[in-house]
Amino acid sequence: MAAPHVMVLPFPAQGHVTLLMELSHHLVDRGFQVTFVTTEPIHALLLASLSAADDGEAAQLDGIRLVSVPDRLADGNDRRDLRKFLDGVSWDTKVKWLVSDVNMGMCLEPTRKLGVRVATVFPASAACLGTLFKLPQLIEDGFFDDKGNVGLHVGKGSTNLVLSLV
Repeated sequence: MAAPHVMVLPFPAQGHVTLLMELSHHLVDRGFQVTFVTTEPIHALLLASLSAADDGEAAQLDGIRLVSVPDRLADGNDRRDLRKFLDGVSWDTKVKWLVSDVNMGMCLEPTRKLGVRVATVFPASAACLGTLFKLPQLIEDGFFDDKGNVGLHVGKGSTNLVLSLV
């Protein structure tokens, strides 16, 4: 039986790529095939970094297959066809899961429609995630308004200071 195939899709920024590359190594250690998808500029940086370290033998990266996509997908119709893309990055087995950076949300629903299971990773701290979940409550309590203004309450009887985050 072939190893399950996971596609990993980080947001194209250093901390996001690094975190999901580390996760990819752990998936390979547990028997998964991993296809790591990045934009062409990030892909070039990865290959340059690996060839400097591995003397050019970095195509598989110990079980991780590196695949690049162009920054501008509108250049060709084939690149717009997600099914063709998923088929193209498959090895002997079809992609069964997508592990995506939460910031790549535009890819989640189309991937689900193709029958691929989706998991998301939130690369920032738990404190950031907790704050995001609490934003509606902070707005309701008057700490923020729906325009991005912050109300600082110094104490009883004092004038509120309003700062704009926009």
